[in-house]
Amino acid sequence: MPNHSVEPSPVADFEASLDALEQLVDKMERGDLSLEESLAAYESGVGLYRRCQAALEQAELRVRLLSDPEDPAAGQPFPPAQSADPDA
Repeated sequence: MPNHSVEPSPVADFEASLDALEQLVDKMERGDLSLEESLAAYESGVGLYRRCQAALEQAELRVRLLSDPEDPAAGQPFPPAQSADPDA
């Protein structure tokens, strides 16, 4: 039987990476990790963050292509996220 590797959709990969990143941050914030474990967790977190960022960039590109397939470069970037916290 052939081994068909099915890659998760970018959205599913983003959600899984974001969930893993949140769990990692929670673990680090509890302070239960040794220095070596903290460094490994930080390194893993940077990789997860980059995966999330790449998925968001792909989503933005898809939106631009869907908005104007003839000239995707004419699309405007998403505005920066506004904080719900007025003190931020």
